[in-house]
Amino acid sequence: MPRQSLTDDYLTALTAGGPTAEAIVDTVRDDVVVSCYRGRPLSRPVFLGRAEHQQVHDDLATVYSAITAMPDRLYGGDVAAFARAVGMTAEQAAVASRARGDAPTRLVRSDMHLDESGFRLMELNVGSTFDGLDNNYLNEAMLKHPFVADFVDRHDLTYIDSMAEVAHTIKTESKIAAGVRPVMVAVTVPDEWEFLEPRLVKNSEVLGPLGIESYGGHLGQLRYADGRVWFGEHPVDIVFRIWLTEHLRDETVMALVDPLLAAAERGEVAIFTPMDADIYTSKGALAMLSDEANQHVLTDRERAAVDRLLPWTRPLHSGPVTVDGDKIDLQQYLLDNRDELIIKPMLLWGGQGVTPGWLTEPDDWRQQVEAAMDGPYLVQQRIHPFSERFPSEDGLQPWTLAWSFLLMTRGAGGMWIRGTHGATSRVVNMTIDAYGTCCFIERSPD
Repeated sequence: MPRQSLTDDYLTALTAGGPTAEAIVDTVRDDVVVSCYRGRPLSRPVFLGRAEHQQVHDDLATVYSAITAMPDRLYGGDVAAFARAVGMTAEQAAVASRARGDAPTRLVRSDMHLDESGFRLMELNVGSTFDGLDNNYLNEAMLKHPFVADFVDRHDLTYIDSMAEVAHTIKTESKIAAGVRPVMVAVTVPDEWEFLEPRLVKNSEVLGPLGIESYGGHLGQLRYADGRVWFGEHPVDIVFRIWLTEHLRDETVMALVDPLLAAAERGEVAIFTPMDADIYTSKGALAMLSDEANQHVLTDRERAAVDRLLPWTRPLHSGPVTVDGDKIDLQQYLLDNRDELIIKPMLLWGGQGVTPGWLTEPDDWRQQVEAAMDGPYLVQQRIHPFSERFPSEDGLQPWTLAWSFLLMTRGAGGMWIRGTHGATSRVVNMTIDAYGTCCFIERSPD
């Protein structure tokens, strides 16, 4: 049963005598205050049919595999050269290449909009630094309301427990032997510890029954002795990384990270995820896949997945590009098509540095184009997302959603959905003013 049919059935049942929007929100809010939802839940779940969900995840896995193959296919296995090509400085590339695993992590979050052609990929977030891993808390909270629980049961829906998938991915990629209960510390930079502490404590409590003894702290609390990394009196098997390559511009942070990387290189601790994850999270990697100059290294399956998921995306390099089969000058194309284009930095996150042409005055757009050209930026075709209807005290209201599909070692890893009220073209960001919801998926027959 497809997404729209499930949504229509839910709204029809709601209109025929279901609970108010306030009743749903009141049921779930307290359970998601300390979570990626920041206590701002939307008034209903969203839904996906089994075939829709499977197709997007298959395409996502294919696109990510193509990205992680680019160092070998285009740079002779030189990961540092690939890192520089997707926007890192030589210094950042050198750090990101240290203490790498045998293969790139499979912990991936894709951020998408849904338009008339299907789900369209805005960016990939790779590694342990992104938000949304605790999304299943809202699924669990929604099922506490009898109306939601009954609808989910009658339509044979389910959800993926992302925290269980995270635990499996951590142990698999950190090479923890079966039956071993590792000690893990989720580690951030000192300046962000106070903000993150409540969530890390809560997540540690959830990871315990999943086979990981987990703690939270910051880089300054780690110590190194007797061939081990220590957190207080606990010898640490895994450090769960919650700092970015960008943080290492601060010399104080780099001084704290360096001995940890050295310990990992000596095999004294596993870092989940290694720093090279930040290379593959660069938006420049998506531009590399979209670029016609690189189509020859993609398989037919990869090209088909890229065509389905990825809007036209190019690095901001001076010269000609192909648009709808025609060769044109990239800079002139940007100036002539401002309303349908968005400029993004390759490495920043959370909407930083993003310039939507349709929200920018022509003179400001020209200045941004000129400043970004031949720098670590890309341009992407605008996505016109559908609005989803959500109940409110004033009836059904439109919300623009960002859909995040998670990929982990066992495949699909759950869903995190954020929304901004109205048919908006702004960045949908929980750190600003977005609200969040969860997704229930049609159950597989097996």
